[in-house]
Amino acid sequence: MPTKLAEIVDEFAAAPRDLVLEMLLEYADVIPPLPAEIDRESMEQVPECQTAFFLRAQVQPDGTVLTWFDCPPEAPTTRAFAGILAEGLAGANAEQVLAVPDDLYQRMGLAQAISPLRVRGGTAILARLKRQVREQAG
Repeated sequence: MPTKLAEIVDEFAAAPRDLVLEMLLEYADVIPPLPAEIDRESMEQVPECQTAFFLRAQVQPDGTVLTWFDCPPEAPTTRAFAGILAEGLAGANAEQVLAVPDDLYQRMGLAQAISPLRVRGGTAILARLKRQVREQAG
């Protein structure tokens, strides 16, 4: 797992339960807007999310992974999952992305702070992102 993502996971895991949701929502604003050349047509929808959520991963020639996420502002929890991945995976290579544990959000202690349905959506985002990287890294 990339160092930055591991630091985020540790920060959440060590936080008092009553602060976890507040910390999570801070990540909702981390997602940058999509660049002009990326649109929803070129992204994969994550139907497990309760809201319209789209993602795309691209493995660069040097092995680093670029990620794009599109999620409406009225879905702050889902945006926060993407924000954690955007920040935690920035500069990561394909091997590091694929090494992210599938139970990432449970390790962060989010299962106690938000509904199981939302955790499942976040887990699906990570699974689809890793699948895209795996297919490209071949």
